[in-house]
Amino acid sequence: MTEPTHPRPSPPSELGFESIVYEKAPPRATITLNRPDVLNAFDSAMQEGFRAALKEASDPEVRAVVLTGAGRGFCVGQDLKEFREGAGDLGERLRSTYNRNVLALRRLEKPVVAAVNGPAAGAGLALAAACDIRLAADSAVFVPAFITIGLVPDTGASFFLSRIFGYGRAFEWLASGKSLSAADAHAWGLVTEVVDAGKLAERAAGLASQLAGQPTRAIGMTKRLLDSAAVEPLEKQLELEAQLQAAAAETEDFSEGVAAFLEKREPRFTGL
Repeated sequence: MTEPTHPRPSPPSELGFESIVYEKAPPRATITLNRPDVLNAFDSAMQEGFRAALKEASDPEVRAVVLTGAGRGFCVGQDLKEFREGAGDLGERLRSTYNRNVLALRRLEKPVVAAVNGPAAGAGLALAAACDIRLAADSAVFVPAFITIGLVPDTGASFFLSRIFGYGRAFEWLASGKSLSAADAHAWGLVTEVVDAGKLAERAAGLASQLAGQPTRAIGMTKRLLDSAAVEPLEKQLELEAQLQAAAAETEDFSEGVAAFLEKREPRFTGL
C-alpha cells in the first residue's frame, strides 16, 4: 500500500474524548495522550478514551500506530489528584483500567511506535515499554516512580522492563526510582533512537509509515511469538512457530514476497 502524499487526518474529536486525540492517516494512526497541563497523567476519563482509541486502531486500514503525548510530556502515570479522598482498591483499579488497556495495546497485531516527547514516569513509562519500538526526544526523561511513593511496578512495568534489561538492571533501576536521561535510555537499550525534540513527530510518523509498508500480518504474528517466547518452553514455542508460519504462508503478502524475490523487484505488500 502506498501512502498518500498528503494524507488527511481524521477529525481529532471523532472519539468524543478531550483527553485523547486519535488521528487516522492511512496506513498509520496516531494516538496522543492529551492532558498537557498535568503532563498527560491518567484520570478515569483518559483511561476510557485510550481504550476507545486502541479499539479504533484495530481498523485494518491502520497498519502502524504512533503513541505520543501532547505538550512537553509523554505521560507521568496516574493523576494522584484522583486519590484525594483515598485510593480505594488499587488492585481493582488496575484490573479495570491500566491492565485492560496494556493488554489491548499488546493485542494490536501491527507495529506500535512510542514517540516519547518528554517525561515518561510510572504507568507512563510502562506504556512506553509495552510498545514495540521506542523513540525518544533528546529532552525525554524516564522515571520508575513507583518506589518513590511506596508502591510496586504495575501496568506491566515489571514484565516489560525485566525483558528489556534483564533482572539485575531492572531491579536496580526500579528499586532506586532514579530518572534516566534519553541518552542513558538509549545506551541501556530502552529506546532505539534519540531524536531532536523538534523532529520527533516527523521521525515517528516516517518510521510508522515504513513499518506499515511491511507485511503487517506477519509482523503481528511475530509480536505474538516474541510475547510467548519468554514464558513458554522450547517445545511449545516451536509448535507455535509452526502454526503461525503455516498461517503466514496463506497470506497474499507471502505470495507477493516470493514473486518479488523471483522477479528481482521490490515487493508491494498490502497487509493481506
